[in-house]
Amino acid sequence: MPGFPALLLFLSLLCPARAGGLSLSPEALDSLRSAKVADREPALRELGDDPSDAAAELLEALCAGDLYVRRDNGDLLILRPGADEATLVPGGGRMPFADRSLLRKVGISNSRRTAVTAVLNRRLLRHADADVRRGAVESLRDDAAADKELLLSLLQNERDGRIRARLEQLLALLCVRDAAASRDELLRAAAVLGGASLPHAAQALANLKGHKDPLVAEAVDKALYRLRVTADRAAMLETLFFGLSLGSVLVLTSIGLAVTFGVMGVINMAHGELVMLGAYTVWGMQQLLPGRPGVALLLAVPASFLVAGSAGALLERSVIRHLYGRPLETLLATFGISLILQQAVRTLISPMNRAVESPAFMSGMLHITDNFSLTCNRVYILAFCLGVFALIYATMHKTRLGLEVRAVAQNRPIAEALGIDASRVDTLTFALGSGVAGMAGAALSQLTNVGPNLGQSYIVDSFMVVVFGGVGNLHGTLCGGLILGLANKLLEPASGAMLAKIILLTALILFMQVKPKGLFPERGRAAEN
Repeated sequence: MPGFPALLLFLSLLCPARAGGLSLSPEALDSLRSAKVADREPALRELGDDPSDAAAELLEALCAGDLYVRRDNGDLLILRPGADEATLVPGGGRMPFADRSLLRKVGISNSRRTAVTAVLNRRLLRHADADVRRGAVESLRDDAAADKELLLSLLQNERDGRIRARLEQLLALLCVRDAAASRDELLRAAAVLGGASLPHAAQALANLKGHKDPLVAEAVDKALYRLRVTADRAAMLETLFFGLSLGSVLVLTSIGLAVTFGVMGVINMAHGELVMLGAYTVWGMQQLLPGRPGVALLLAVPASFLVAGSAGALLERSVIRHLYGRPLETLLATFGISLILQQAVRTLISPMNRAVESPAFMSGMLHITDNFSLTCNRVYILAFCLGVFALIYATMHKTRLGLEVRAVAQNRPIAEALGIDASRVDTLTFALGSGVAGMAGAALSQLTNVGPNLGQSYIVDSFMVVVFGGVGNLHGTLCGGLILGLANKLLEPASGAMLAKIILLTALILFMQVKPKGLFPERGRAAEN
């Protein structure tokens, strides 16, 4: 029929366009097609009032910069990065589209983007998933202009205890900011905020300090005291955690040294460079597997053990074997080797630091309470330290190699008389200690940049841990590393980082005057000499 297309055109002008359940008037569509960001107001107003998921999708695309308009016909498209199909906004259909040169991005001002983001977050407050609602409520903690009626309606329908507690805290924060609030409302608000962790709770309560009503003033003082006590406890827990974290790093870098120095009596000044080789192994593995940092890290842990262990075996065979019984010459030789390894890395790779990407599972924070959170990478490194210690302890006490190592360390002539190849044991022992140093470097790559001087930052502290814990004793290495790490972090707030190290070194010297063999002395070649 010749008049049918004209009839469809007339009806489309009368009826608003729909996109997968989304209704938009011609005025709103024209505001989105406009090249001026100031013309977006009609569309944002309609989309903000539309409770449908399609409206939320369109707002998200607008904020993310994924909404485009075709230059040739004015069609609005949602095109995600890397996608070859677009969603047509009038109709919601899918269409193949790869030529982005025909598209113009629909822009939005920063102020309107902020407002749209707030609208999207408020939509999630009524989501069916409790975790989604909890995240949306957490996003309101800094919103000073939160709608009281909205919070009250959410509180009436909410069944999740944690979400209800957060909503009550937000309502209490609004109450203390309200100049017309009654005495009973202020008393209830002060009681609630005293146990809250909202960023502005203390400031809001401080504004009520010295209130003309003595009951309110007393309640505010009690709430502020509770907040200070909670903050102090959280700060102490955080200090203890960072102390354990530093201690775990010291233990990791010291376990290998405890084996080589404690059992074999070798002062290996190149131990830090073996740690550096392990860190560079992680960086190299990530270059081989770009875009997959988690897999690269998991593969780099055993690879770092093999790389550093092989370097240690070569070092023992070529240099250290000829210097047993001469610790001063061993110190000078390994110091020279450490300089050679540093320069080799500078020449072959780069003198600049290399950044290693952390996998997703090691990123972010682990929230224990509202005031206390743990960084995930340090939690993993602490667990990794304990795992490595357990493996080394089992190797030294539950395997034939460990039995032979302890036999050679206690009495080499008798061990050789019993058929133990002491030369092979020396090589394997040094390779084992060097391999553990490499795994320590793999862990350190998740905390700091990888560079030629990485190992030099830990070599002195590693010797301190081994001497303090007891030469050749793994239990002493574990306890010594954790004690020194905790002591260092406890002293830093009052004295500063450098003075804390000086105090620890002085205390260690005084301690060695009383117990020269450390916390857990053990018999062995080094101890006998």
